[in-house]
Amino acid sequence: MYKCTAAGDAMVFRRTVPYQGFDELKAFIEKGDFRFLNMETTVHNFETYGAALSGGSWFCAEPEVAADMHKYGFNILTTANNHSHDYGIEGLLLTLKHLKEAGFPVAGTGATLADASGPVYLDTESGRYALIAGCSSFTADMMAGEQTRLMPGRPGLNGIECKTNYKVTEEEFDMLKKIAEETSINGAADISRKEGYLPPLPEGKMAFGSLSFEKAEKSGKITFVNPRDMERTVKAIKEAKGFSDYIIISIHSHQIKTTVKEEPAEFLEEFCRKCIDAGADAVIGTGPHLIRPVEIYKNKPVFYSLGDFFLENETMKKVPDGMFLKQKMTGNENMVDMYDDRSDHGKKGLYYSKVMFEAFVPYWEADDNGNVTKIDLLPVELGYGKPRSRGGVPAPAFDKGILERLKEMSKSYGTDIEIDADGIGHVVL
Repeated sequence: MYKCTAAGDAMVFRRTVPYQGFDELKAFIEKGDFRFLNMETTVHNFETYGAALSGGSWFCAEPEVAADMHKYGFNILTTANNHSHDYGIEGLLLTLKHLKEAGFPVAGTGATLADASGPVYLDTESGRYALIAGCSSFTADMMAGEQTRLMPGRPGLNGIECKTNYKVTEEEFDMLKKIAEETSINGAADISRKEGYLPPLPEGKMAFGSLSFEKAEKSGKITFVNPRDMERTVKAIKEAKGFSDYIIISIHSHQIKTTVKEEPAEFLEEFCRKCIDAGADAVIGTGPHLIRPVEIYKNKPVFYSLGDFFLENETMKKVPDGMFLKQKMTGNENMVDMYDDRSDHGKKGLYYSKVMFEAFVPYWEADDNGNVTKIDLLPVELGYGKPRSRGGVPAPAFDKGILERLKEMSKSYGTDIEIDADGIGHVVL
């Protein structure tokens, strides 16, 4: 029997000390033999400079903070997320160094694309687990590069690109075409196509800057996985099947289907299901900083997002000047001034939205064929409304509100969740 637990995004920047709810949370996490966490920060002692671009903020936790994750029982991590390059390639490599020195297997980033995209393994009493991790929210400079006989690989993350086609009516298509011609938004690309550096566009499709539009009867959009990235993931799953007993995929994704953050984009559904079709046993989603539905696909669990596990993003000791410049500051102000300005004194931002402080930790069991036989859900709350010095830390929350939301949003996937008198959720299988 395989036993797993998982938690979502750890934006953690303070040392862990005992607090109310810690022991109960730790005990639940330690029910699993495989115990997963997304480490959503770089890990080093600020030995390097901040990158020109970041995942939104510039995240860095000192190595002692990362090592504290053992206190919760976690034994395997991913670093494939949009903050992996906040301190450039050097920051990424320092992160891997410190996490491995702390005793964590780490998936999703590496010195080459083969390292970043390949499985990492965890040997336990119940068997050998494989973790393959990727991220769909990334910029081109974050993508790891493959090593060849001519050149070394490039350190980075395992990017899973979400591609988007926008559909418009013929009238809208003609209007966009006219605007494109009048503004020359496609000027450079048109020249590249004439010179043969870009392929011609198929009939009924057009570019509008970086966007792609095609004629349709009804306006809308559709997202899909880059076939190259899907093929690479399937290849990694096949490799893992030869070296492990139970395969878990993690995917960090911010993309949405329409205008509701809780709704996974079509490409994410496609990616998760194709992973299971290829032989994966479970998929863990992270990224949007709130909970998303649970799906049971071919007797395998898909957790589209577990929510935040730590939300301490207003307690970083220091950041590069770029974060101050975003607030039209000079960089000579103190950190509290910057956070107050960014949040309009607590009126906006992740740290001031209640749903961002709500999460759940699943515990699931699977039989020898990898079919899920049990899923329990522990609701977690991160201290919404507490001051920066104490907020953003996870503890069990038994008011049923979190799991009621999860139950409602999971109905569209055919998933039913029962909540017992103790406030624990149970997926009906």
